[in-house]
Amino acid sequence: MPVSKIRVRDGAQLAYEVKGRVQDAAPLVLIHSLAMDHTFWNAVARALSDATAVVTYDCRGHGQSDKPEGPYRVEQFADDLADLLDHLGWRSAIVAGASMGGCVALAFAAAYPARAAALGLFDTTACYNAPDKWEERAAMAEARGLEAMLEFQTTRWFTDAFRASRKDVLDAAIAVFLANPARCYAQTCRMLGACNLTDVLQRLKMPVRIVVGEEDYATPIAMSEALHRGIAGSTLTVIPNARHLTPLECPERIVAELQKLVEMAPAQ
Repeated sequence: MPVSKIRVRDGAQLAYEVKGRVQDAAPLVLIHSLAMDHTFWNAVARALSDATAVVTYDCRGHGQSDKPEGPYRVEQFADDLADLLDHLGWRSAIVAGASMGGCVALAFAAAYPARAAALGLFDTTACYNAPDKWEERAAMAEARGLEAMLEFQTTRWFTDAFRASRKDVLDAAIAVFLANPARCYAQTCRMLGACNLTDVLQRLKMPVRIVVGEEDYATPIAMSEALHRGIAGSTLTVIPNARHLTPLECPERIVAELQKLVEMAPAQ
């Protein structure tokens, strides 16, 4: 299905896709992880589109969206989402993100609390607390290209067993990853290195469900536990035999978590 495009407040264009339609439940926005695109959510979005409208989109610097020069800021990504909701005519939505997408979801809830009906935070953190590591990764991408990072990335994304048994999912993720311009990847790495949303957590009053893979060493369980402690009333689910990209590795578990948020969140 061809994507649609909108122009956000600074003139950049975002590519997005809507499945389903708004019914009696709040609509749902799904935000992909670093160096992925809106297709990251295909299996999850299809499963939920009978219940409500589901929008997936390419963050700036990714996929079919514009790739402006940096620096990038997580607050800017949150503003992009607000502009997308305005374009769709949605006052509020359930906002869920994986890894980088979770950081964007948190930033959106901080900046636009009345517009975040609920949050899904998957394999993510409020603060990586490792700007030097992110700078190293950015510099490597700029110097050697994304091909040089494939082994590092793929072993973090999925368990060994999943990589062996679901080569189709692995190959699709690799193709999306390699399509990223190195300069945009590097700027997004630096954005994540600078991101610190820890002070936001205590202000979040909407339903929040947190999920992490048991074997996730990109955003380890301790980071999700910190989110859970910081957000009153949140739930925390640890998925056995899963690593960092749980929406790809075990989409049925993520669908179940999002279905619960659809049930909990107030309709528009």
